[in-house]
Order: sequence, then structure tokens, then C-alpha cells
Amino acid sequence: MKNNITIILNKSEIGAGTRGASLGIDALIMAAITKGNYFFSKTHSLTINDNNHILTSPIQHKQAKHIESIISIYEDVCKNVSQLLQDKRFPLIISGDHASAGGTVAGIKSAYPKLRLGIIWIDAHADLHSPYTSPSGNVHGMPLATILNEDNLEFDSGDVNKETKRYWEKLKNVGGVKSKALPEDLVFIGVRDTEKEEDHLIEKYNITNYTPELLRQKGIAKVIEEIKTDKLSNCDIVYVSFDVDSLDCDAVSLGTGTPVENGLFVNEAKEILQQLLSWDKVVSLEITEINPLLDDQKNKMAETALGILEHALELKGAGI
Repeated sequence: MKNNITIILNKSEIGAGTRGASLGIDALIMAAITKGNYFFSKTHSLTINDNNHILTSPIQHKQAKHIESIISIYEDVCKNVSQLLQDKRFPLIISGDHASAGGTVAGIKSAYPKLRLGIIWIDAHADLHSPYTSPSGNVHGMPLATILNEDNLEFDSGDVNKETKRYWEKLKNVGGVKSKALPEDLVFIGVRDTEKEEDHLIEKYNITNYTPELLRQKGIAKVIEEIKTDKLSNCDIVYVSFDVDSLDCDAVSLGTGTPVENGLFVNEAKEILQQLLSWDKVVSLEITEINPLLDDQKNKMAETALGILEHALELKGAGI
């Protein structure tokens, strides 16, 4: 287990298209309390200002909804992640929606500007859209585009106004570096629901994607070994992002904003994260998109995420 963890609690859901992800953190904590696990009370934590009040206001930027408020969330996450890493802490970010993952990566690069960063994105979705390509305008589908500084203008819809463009450039520049990682240093696990614009980038940059089917063909141990010794071998540090929609919704629950069938099984997610968290290059983990309002089995998704977290961090019983 990582013995220097600080938890960052980020309840923002303003990047999502459905409501309820802001409750995911409390659902996870309640699952722990019910189970008699005191990890959250025994581990130092800090809270991000979520800006969820903006949801009561009219949307100003249809191609990047609430982007003006997401910038401040990026900045807050970036500042806290950077400071924790400089203090030799391990940031465990538990976020409402996936939009602010770009802020997490900005914080990592701010702390380690000269180090090459690898990203392991465990998700059903590629999250490579930009305001120029997004069919929904939901920013939780754009974090990797902010990280890679990728506009994908070949698919520009022509509908993005100057003010939205200005905010988008500011969002990408949080942390002072626009290109925070190289496309060849990005690895997908579980991605299986993409649009043509994202498929173009995956093919253009030859981004590795271990789909659930490929993962089972190769075996988890082989996949993790390939990531360590080949795909991300040139990286100095690694960030792991775990979106619970990477899980098979039919096998778990619908308790996430955009559930997708044919995903990872729970035991597979446990093994993947445990092996990755034992890798000394991994400097931060993010868990995101638990939505208890959409859960068709009471609090099953949060309970499942807790079990995966316990396994990954090797928590013992009710303690740490």
C-alpha cells in the first residue's frame, strides 16, 4: 500500500451531462462506513471548491458547457496536486465527473516539469473531444484533449465562438504547460465507446487500447508487463485514472453517468489497479464518475468502487 496518501475530494459535476456525480464521494464514504472501513477518517484529506452552484445558471458556452467555472476547478486541483507531490505525498483524487482530470495532470506537470509523464486511462470512453468536435459540449469528454493540447481541428464544426475558444486555450494552459503528455505516452484500458473524431486521433497517434476483449486474450499480467517495459518504459512518472464506467454495467450497476456494456469485470479491475499501484512510477490515482442517483441497485457502484480501492491499496480489514 502507498503509505503517504492524501485524499483530494472534488465533488464537481459541472462537466457531466447528467446530475448526481457530486454525490459519488459521499456514497463511497457511506459504503466504507457501512462496511466498517475507516480509511476515509484515518487518512488526511482536503476538499476542492466544486462550483456546482453554476448548474442553476444558464449555459453560456454550448460547445464547452460551464468551461468558465471548470477553469477555476482545474486551477484548484492543479495547485493542490502539485503541492502534495512536492511534499512527497501520493494524491488520491476522488472526483465527481472526469472533466477535472486535466487539472490533476496539470498539477503533476507543475510539480515535475522536467519529467516525462505517462498516462493510463481506464475508461469506457476516450475523452479526446474538444469544443470543436464534441457532440454534447460536456467537458467530461474533453480532459485528454486538454492534456495533449489537441483541438482536432480537422473535425471543426465551425460553431465555436471566440469567447469559448479563449476559455479553451486558458483551460489547456492551466499549470503553465499546454502539452502535458505525448500521445505515445497514453495507454487506454477498457475503452470501447468512441466517436469518429476520437477514432481519428487514436489511429493518427497509434494510441494503444487494451479493450476488455484484448485484455482477456493477452492476460492482465502480460498487459501490465507490456505497459511497464514497452508502452511507457520511457516515462519517468505515471498517472492512473480509473473511471467506474470502465466496468461492465450489466455485471455491476448503472451507477455512473455513461454506462457501457461489455466492460471490465470487478476482479479484473482489482488486479489491474493493484498491479499498477505497486509500480513505483505511479505518482497519483484518480477515481471518478460514481453516480448514486443513477444506480439501479441501491449503492452498488460505490460499494464496488470501494472494494476495488481496498484491493488496490491493500487495505486490511476495517483499518488501513
